[in-house]
Formats: sequence, C-alpha cells, structure tokens
Amino acid sequence: MLQLPSALNDRESWLEPFEWYEQMRADTPVRYDERRGAWDVFGYDEVKSVLDDDERYSVDPRNAAGPRGDDDGPIGGTMLTRDPPRHDELRSVVEEAFRPRQLRELEPRMRTITNELLDDALAEADGQFDLVEALSYPLPVVVIAELLGVPSDEREQFKRWSDTLARSADDTTDTEAIVEDQQDAGEEMAEYFGRQIEERRQNPRDDLLTTIATNEGAGGRLSRREALGMCTLLLTAGNITTTNLITNAVRCLDTQGAETHARLADDEAALKSAIEETLRYRSPVQAILRNVTSETKLGGETLQPGEEVVLWAGSANRDDQQFDDAGSFRPGRSPNQHLGFGYGTHYCLGAPLARLEAKVALDVLLDRLTGIEVVDTELQPVRSSFIYGVESLPVSYESAT
Repeated sequence: MLQLPSALNDRESWLEPFEWYEQMRADTPVRYDERRGAWDVFGYDEVKSVLDDDERYSVDPRNAAGPRGDDDGPIGGTMLTRDPPRHDELRSVVEEAFRPRQLRELEPRMRTITNELLDDALAEADGQFDLVEALSYPLPVVVIAELLGVPSDEREQFKRWSDTLARSADDTTDTEAIVEDQQDAGEEMAEYFGRQIEERRQNPRDDLLTTIATNEGAGGRLSRREALGMCTLLLTAGNITTTNLITNAVRCLDTQGAETHARLADDEAALKSAIEETLRYRSPVQAILRNVTSETKLGGETLQPGEEVVLWAGSANRDDQQFDDAGSFRPGRSPNQHLGFGYGTHYCLGAPLARLEAKVALDVLLDRLTGIEVVDTELQPVRSSFIYGVESLPVSYESAT
C-alpha cells in the first residue's frame, strides 16, 4: 500500500501540497524515502520519462520487492497492474466503449442526469449545497453504473467500496486495519460482480458487463479473476477521478470571478481549456506508482530492481521548467501538455469519459447558476496517497433557472 510522505500527513499540507513539491523539485527532484521504502520523483521530464518506459519501469506488483511483490488485491490482474503485451490485450476488451465517438452519444443522457441532480439539490437548498454530495459524486457513478449495467440506485454502496479502495495510510492510521478493510471490500465486490456476470450469461444485454462476461472463461480473453478485476476497476476508477475533477474545477474557478464564469458558459472551447488547466493545476491523480525492473539511472540516482517509484504527477504539472507561470491557474493556457491522465501505454482509458462528464457538469452549473462561490469552511482532503480532492465542497449561488 502506498503511504503518504511525512510532509503530507496533515490536513493543510495535503490540501495544498504544492509548496512542498516546489521545494522537492529544487532540492531533491529524485529522492529515496527510507521510511516508506520508495523513490519519489518530482520533475516533469523525469516523471514523463518513467511513464514512457515500460521496459525499466513496471506497473505489475509482482515486480516489486517486499510485501507488495504479489498479485493480491481487488484490481490485481487488470490493465492497471499488467505490462504490455497483456495490458494491451486486457484493455482491448472494453476500449471501444470509451472512444470519444462512442461517448458522444451519451452526452444527452449525461445532461439529463446532471439537470435532474441539480433540480434535486436546488429543491432542498437555501442558497447553498454540497457540490460533492449533490453532483460531483452521483453524476459519474450513475454514468459508469449505466455503462456497466448495474443499478445506479446502489451508488452509496459503490461509494463505500471506492473510498475504501482509494484510502491510504499515513503516520496516524492503522495500516493493517486499512488493508483488512480493502480486502473485505474487494471480496464484497467480487461476490457482487460474480452474480452480475452469471446473470449476463443467462440474459445478455447491451452493456459492459455483458462484454466482460462474454470474454470470460474458456476460449475467452479474460480469466474469472481478470473479469472480476475489470468490473471493480471500471466502477471505482470510473467515478473517483471524475468526482474530483469536477470538484477541483469548481475550486479553481472560484478564484476567477463572474466574468470568467459567464465566458465559459458561452464558449465550449474555453470551457474545455479550463478543464485541461484544472487537470494540470489540481490534478485528481497526484501520484502514480511504478516498480523498477532493472538497474537504472534517474536524476543522477541509481535505482535497483524491485524498488518502488512514486511519480508525483501533481508536482510535474507545476514544474516551471515546463509550464510558464506554473503556480497560477490560467483557464486559457495553451499549450498545456499536462500529465493529469498519465502518459504512454497506461494513459487513462477513461480520460475521454471524464472530460465529457466534467464539461457537461460545468456547462449545466454555469448555465443555470450565477454567483457560484465556494463557502468559507474547513475543507477535508480525500485521504488517499494518489487521489487529490476534498470530501465535501459547500457552494453558494445567487440565482438559478
């Protein structure tokens, strides 16, 4: 399990880790953390080079030394934990459903869901509501649930599973208890999706579960474990990243004022650009893990086989050597070659879906509400060593249509 560095253990530092990143880039852009037993990489060029090197840096936990060197875990055996060529074979099972041309057909449905969720929020609101509870979480989980073909009204259960699997340990938590909770959640999800897969064998539908079910078993492209892992990965990754992208975008836009809000509401290209800048400035995925497969040099340091490498994409995306005025949120930034969705072979499969959901959510919000502001409150960060966001984001507004 990935642990947070000591410098990021408290609430304030994980809400705003960027000064620490800047210090690390300047002082120790590649450093070994004895406490965590891992290398940390902070610079843009170094992070990108590792992401683009499947030969020397592996995603497979079986290439890790120590307790992580096994294949346990609810998403073991998926595209997330397999190197090429197996990664490519696994990804090909569901890749077609996540191509932009396929997803464009879902946009009207996404817009309907977003408006319905906002209607419900405003009906109970008195000038403010919690963005995460009302929209940022339910929208992506309903969308991925419908793509998979599972009941979206079970989304509170899905959230519990997702939050448990994303949680990481710090100096104040019981690592063994977290691991046990994650194992329990993985078993529950395996049992749940096992039933769903068997049902699809009997009653195929036009959904991703049917695609996975028909590719599992003798003569198929997936083992039973891979099929269950694929379902778990799609459900969790399909909502966690987008939830935090939407929430982080509203946090970013809170600094821009009414004039920018109005312009983004009327200009789709400008809105898309602001989403890309959110992916750079407050990346929903801050850290990415790799395992060294052979002795190699990185940033003047020598890395050994089996050692873990934590790539701080959130730091790379604030690197002044790559981005002009990197510490400022500039919604019209161009070019913007951020690493918010990774890079190379393992570039995020769901990136087009996350971008589309964020565009629809923000478009509806900016069209229907004016004077959107984040309420002054003590924000609580998502407790994960790789996911970046807040558990709740109260927002106020002046008027609604």
